[in-house]
Parts: sequence; C-alpha cells; structure tokens
Amino acid sequence: MTARKGAASRAAVGPDLLAALNAGTEQTRTLSEALTMDLAVLLENVAPRVDAGPLRAVAGDGITKRMDVAGRLILPIWRDLADHPSDTVRGWAAYAIAALDGLSLAQRLELIRPLADDGHFGVREWAWLALRPHVVAEPLAALDLLRPWTAEASPNLRRFASEATRPRGVWCALIRPLRADPIPARALLESLCTDSHRYVQDSVANWLNDAAKDNPAWVRGVLDDWQGKATPYTLKRAARSL
Repeated sequence: MTARKGAASRAAVGPDLLAALNAGTEQTRTLSEALTMDLAVLLENVAPRVDAGPLRAVAGDGITKRMDVAGRLILPIWRDLADHPSDTVRGWAAYAIAALDGLSLAQRLELIRPLADDGHFGVREWAWLALRPHVVAEPLAALDLLRPWTAEASPNLRRFASEATRPRGVWCALIRPLRADPIPARALLESLCTDSHRYVQDSVANWLNDAAKDNPAWVRGVLDDWQGKATPYTLKRAARSL
C-alpha cells in the first residue's frame, strides 16, 4: 500500500481525512494536519467519559495550550492512551506525564522515554515540549540527567537530550541560565558532536545557533575545537547566525 502523502496546508485537509484524524484512526503526516484537528472531538471519540468542555473553551488558543489542557484531562487514564493509534493522543500522554503531581524530573524523564522514542515525529516533539517547563525549572539537573541519553542507541533519544535543553528552542519558554552561560551544557554537546545521524546533527547545530545569538564568542570557540571532529554539516549549520 502506498503511504498517504501529508497535506501541505490546512486547506488541503479534506473532510474524510479530517474525520479520520478526529476519530483517532489516522495519524497526522504534517503539522498542518495537526493544526486542523478538533481536539475536543478527538477526546470525545477516544475517551467518551472525559468531559471535553475545557478543550472547547480553549479552542481558539495555540496548539501547545490545547495539548496541555488535553493532557490534564486524561490524567486518570493516560497510561491507557500512551500507545493509542493516534499520534495526537500519544502526545496528550506526554503532557499528562508533565502534569502528574509529586514526581521528580528524573521520574518524569523515565516515564517520557517511550514517547521520546516514538516512531512518529510529532509525538517526539510533544514529548520534549511537554517536559520543557520542568527542564526550565531545573536546567542543570536536566543536563546531568540527560547526559547518559547521548549514548543511547536510538537517535531519537540522543536528539531529545539536546532538543529539550536548547537555550531558546521553538514554541517554548527560554532557559535563561543557559542563555546567560551555556558552558554547563558543553559536556552534553561534546557527547553529540561526532554523531553521524542527521536528526541529531540538526538539533546540536540548532542548540549552538540558539547560543550564538547571546554568546557568539563562546560558540566560535566550540566550533573551532570541533574542527576535525564534528561533521562539516553540523559546523556550518551551527555557525549560520555568526
């Protein structure tokens, strides 16, 4: 069977595809598809006993806000939904993990691992975005806890280690201590500087590009040290704002 081509825009999401996405029987292929979905309808379809009213109340808000609300709504049943066929529902499970009371950052990271290594790109993004507030609250602890992830066999987990700790990132709060002083992240980045997987290379380069906006001299020094170690692609992409 030929793989379905993802919709390039929200307008390209036809009624049949939208219905399948909202039913939880089809996975998204593009961000446009995710942004078109009605999360309240999806919740009613996959967890009819959960009140979808709070999701309708934030229907006009950004996608990360709606995902967060959905994650909190499914808290009592999140484990049952963590391997749901819908990538969006699995993303809710990531936000549920972030919303659980009384857990340490280490415990949250352990719970998020399967979602951080999910086969769907969207779930992997939701995984680090969901935990971002906890990383922002404890950036040095996060760096220590994620350092071992840089040696994982899965490039998804290696990439999570750098993506979750980016000083600026995308659609997320800034990590102000690392913007002011990126040096504590040097060991984690060094562990990934020779990574051969493009998915990881992009994240490491984006981390350094973030840092270059506040600490260009430090980034130049890192890139000088990485000559002959990191790939030319990583070096060039990391230096694009210098």
